[in-house]
Amino acid sequence: AMRLRAPQFQALFTPGLRSVAELFEKQNYELRIAGGAVRDLLSGVTPQDIDFATTATPAEMKEMFNSAGVRLINNKGEKHGTITARLHEQNFEITTLRIDVVTDGRHAEVEFTTDWQKDAERRDLTVNSMFLGLDGTLYDFFNGYEDLQNKKIRFVGKASERIQEDYLRILRYFRFYGRLAEKPGDHEPTTLQAIKENAKGLAGISGERIWVELKKILLGNHVNHLVQLMYELDIAQYIGLPLDGNLEEFARVTKNIQNLSPKPMTVLTSLFKGKDDVTNLDLRLKISKEEKNLGLFLVKQRQDLSKAVGPEPLRPYQDFLMDSREANTSSKIFELLKYQGEEQLLKEMQEWTVPTFPVSGHDLRKMGVTSGKEIGTALQQLRDEWKKSGYHMDKEELLSCLKRL
Repeated sequence: AMRLRAPQFQALFTPGLRSVAELFEKQNYELRIAGGAVRDLLSGVTPQDIDFATTATPAEMKEMFNSAGVRLINNKGEKHGTITARLHEQNFEITTLRIDVVTDGRHAEVEFTTDWQKDAERRDLTVNSMFLGLDGTLYDFFNGYEDLQNKKIRFVGKASERIQEDYLRILRYFRFYGRLAEKPGDHEPTTLQAIKENAKGLAGISGERIWVELKKILLGNHVNHLVQLMYELDIAQYIGLPLDGNLEEFARVTKNIQNLSPKPMTVLTSLFKGKDDVTNLDLRLKISKEEKNLGLFLVKQRQDLSKAVGPEPLRPYQDFLMDSREANTSSKIFELLKYQGEEQLLKEMQEWTVPTFPVSGHDLRKMGVTSGKEIGTALQQLRDEWKKSGYHMDKEELLSCLKRL
């Protein structure tokens, strides 16, 4: 059996984990690291959060932790077999091995087991189905390690069965493909067939769950390939994407945007032909207000608001920002520049600070303009002059300009 000795693995052994391990060992319950954290450790990545699996039942864990005086946190996960213990300022999420008894394509009813392989069987992808003993021993029932080294994304067992247990797994397949696979188009035909046959199942999955996965796909690798595939396999319509998405524009923009860290919505908007597409996406996926506004802004401005020919290419963007009365317009303009692939202008725009208009009503009163209406008109005229000057005119220049006007 393989044993892991990576520094990322050694680093996990905090005082908290040592105490937890000791408790389980004393009671002869097995405790292993499970799922995504094992995948990360084997890839040389430090995992963000770590799930543990055990042969102990929730009741046994509770008794063990309570008699050791360990604090337990919220019991929301308990009916799925998860107990969260807090030791040394650290939370430990530990789940009893389980078998899915009934699945409906969204969630499962489970019963507990002490059989590690049975638990691995109900996980989605081979690379996510491994366990790691605290001594570094790898437990890998479905060649997950080999698949990880070969950058292969495969379902555990039969793809159609795994998908029918939870249709969201279709999108998880895409997400991990975009995260781990080396090149586009390296899929098992039977897997794609199973996805196509089960695509309709996504219609029953909540928009919120779909949006979480979709956002990760949009920011991963091979995004152009994967979204084209979603259309080929008939998935798009069930997850809020337009039936006639603009795939040429999508291909162009995903190339533009590669190294510019766009927001997911910026990438996605390139599929949309108009604002109805944004509205429909929102109805299906319940995106945030900020995401919706960004989508509407990009659909509206991507053609009209573009760089000026001549020495001041940024002027149209700067003018738009100066005229805007809304908050966070600058971040929308940054996303628009990414969408347009204007890397250099994006840098300049991010470094540009919005100048403050140097004249106030108070200055005009000092010059003898008294009626509020006149002050308003004069300020607007001066603002226009200031804008024409590229926001360079200072107070003196503007006020002498007022005398001319």
